[in-house]
Amino acid sequence: MPRKTDLLALNDPFFKRSVKLLPCQKQMVKHWYNKEKSITQIAKDFKVSKRLIQFILFPERHEKNLQDRKERGGTMIYYVKEKHTKAIREHRDYKKQVLR
Repeated sequence: MPRKTDLLALNDPFFKRSVKLLPCQKQMVKHWYNKEKSITQIAKDFKVSKRLIQFILFPERHEKNLQDRKERGGTMIYYVKEKHTKAIREHRDYKKQVLR
């Protein structure tokens, strides 16, 4: 039986689906890059994108990417309220028909 102190907290990054790499893995990425392992190879080892590895190694690129995306309109560039409302309504109607 594990001790209470051995259990992970529910807000621990280990449980979040949006977290691709844990903090200890990010440290390993930096270590391997300093040992002259390529970004591509590190990405393959962790089964993540090269872009994620670049963002870990070069945080200024990540900040620039976020700023550029914000200037373009962020996620709202793809969102049209009327189109979304219509799609949701049609989906709900479809579900109602299927579940009858």
